[in-house]
Parts: sequence; C-alpha cells; structure tokens
Amino acid sequence: MKPFRTLLYYKYVNIPDAATFTEQHLAFCQRTGLVGRIIVADEGLNGTVSGTVVQCQKYMDMLNNHSLLSGIDFKIDDVDEPSFFALHIRYKNEIVNSGTVELGIDPNTRTGIHLEPREFAEMMHQDDVVVLDVRSNYESGLGRFKGAIAADIDNFRDFPEYIKNLEQYKDKKVMTYCTGGIKCEKASALLLEAGFKNVYQLHGGIVKYGKEMQGRDFEGNCYVFDKRVSVPVNVVNPSVISSCRVCGTASTHMVNCANAECNEHFVLCEECGWKMKGCCSEACMQSTAIREYDGTGYYSKY
Repeated sequence: MKPFRTLLYYKYVNIPDAATFTEQHLAFCQRTGLVGRIIVADEGLNGTVSGTVVQCQKYMDMLNNHSLLSGIDFKIDDVDEPSFFALHIRYKNEIVNSGTVELGIDPNTRTGIHLEPREFAEMMHQDDVVVLDVRSNYESGLGRFKGAIAADIDNFRDFPEYIKNLEQYKDKKVMTYCTGGIKCEKASALLLEAGFKNVYQLHGGIVKYGKEMQGRDFEGNCYVFDKRVSVPVNVVNPSVISSCRVCGTASTHMVNCANAECNEHFVLCEECGWKMKGCCSEACMQSTAIREYDGTGYYSKY
C-alpha cells in the first residue's frame, strides 16, 4: 500500500449557514493535516483532499458521521505523495460553477438516471445512444470515451447555452459523464429541463469507471484538478489521443501556461516544456507575470 491517499468526492445537500460550516471545516482539515481544494456552498460540498492513509480515514469518518453528509461516495487513489501543496477551502455560490442558481436546478429532486460503470459500459454501444462528455475542452481533449461527443465549452458555465447544439439528439438516450460525477448531476438536470426525455449519467464518473472497468473504451488520460494533472485510466488497451501544441508529438503531459495572466490548460511535451519555459507561446514567454517552470506545469495558486 502506498503511504498517501487522494480523495475525490461531492454531495449535493442543503447546508444551513454554509459560510460558518466552511470555517469549521477548514479548522478540522488544518488540525488533521490534510491538503487539497474544497468548495462549500448552500447546495453542498465538493472536494479533492490528500494526506496519509490515517488522515484520510479520519476525514472520511468525520463526514460519514455528519448528519447531513453521511453516505458520500469517495473515490480513493493510493499515491506516493500528497496531490496538493496546500489546503484551500472556499465558500461559493455553487459547488460546480454552472451559473444556474437562479434556475433552481436541484440534483436532489431532478437529475439523470444513475448508471453504475458496468451498466454504462454495456449501454454505451447501443444504437439509440449518444455518449456526451460534459467537461471542458481541455479535459476532453486529453482523454474521452471512444465515440463520445465532447461538449465544445471552455468552462462548465457555458454548458446551459451549449445545449441548443444538441437538439438533434432529443429522441435518443443521452449518457453524460465527467471526471467524478458532479458536473453530470447538473448537466443531466439541465438536459431534462431543456426537454430531453431519456438522460443518464455515469455514477462516480471516469475515476470510478477506471477502477471498476479497467477503463476499457476510454482513450487517452483523465484530467484531474491536483498536481498530478493527467492520470491514466485504461489499463486494458491504453492509448494517447492528445499531442504537444508546439511540436505535435503524442503526449499526455498537461500544463498550465507559466504566464499567470494566461494560465491556459494545454498539452506540452516534456522536451518542449523546458524549451518554452512552460509557456504556450513566444508572447507568453516574454510576460512579466511568468512563473518558474519546474517540469510539472502545476502551480499551487492561480
């Protein structure tokens, strides 16, 4: 067993006085020694945290013993080192930014039918099915299910507007997926709101699918929001579908542009990474806001 773990999780649930909850949650995580990124909102909790096996178990026990948060489906990765440099916990309007607070979208009352990974794997090859990746372009560009439609969006808040491009699929079964499941909860609810009748979602997302189905039919790597950035999914017949923006070489080395004023997510092979100092262009290399590139292209604050 590896000495550290990374937990990916979320739960949609009404949290009374979520701002105070955020402060208390931060204090607990600091006492426990965890690192990671957690978002708290009135609508629930969304996070990725990392620490020793003991620290992570203490955190899961705390949430499972909470009257509102018990039963969270934790996706657990054993890792060689913590997946974050620091701890950030923030109170925001939503636990995933969709810009739909005013629409009253509540995944607890209306969302797509949940499919376990095996059900998803079996259903995705049916003739009347459309598989829809609801993640951002830079995520689906790194890896996606074979034959999936990748939503052409820069950020999930663009998804409600993007739905109008899917009108031709209203009579089909639409199977949505994302990294861990949280975006699909809202994406599938938005599709139902737009008049789609048969909407499904992959329970636990790509991460759970990779563990239970060995990632079959998934091409490329999965983008994750920690310092690993890019992780393999398919252990049956792995492939690479992304390429270095500079030289075109097949690569899964994903970075944030070293120019803090740009910070674009893109694929940059390791050789070009050092050549370009972690930047996406010559112009960004000349920026006064350039950060020191260490080969990872991950920066703890941006």
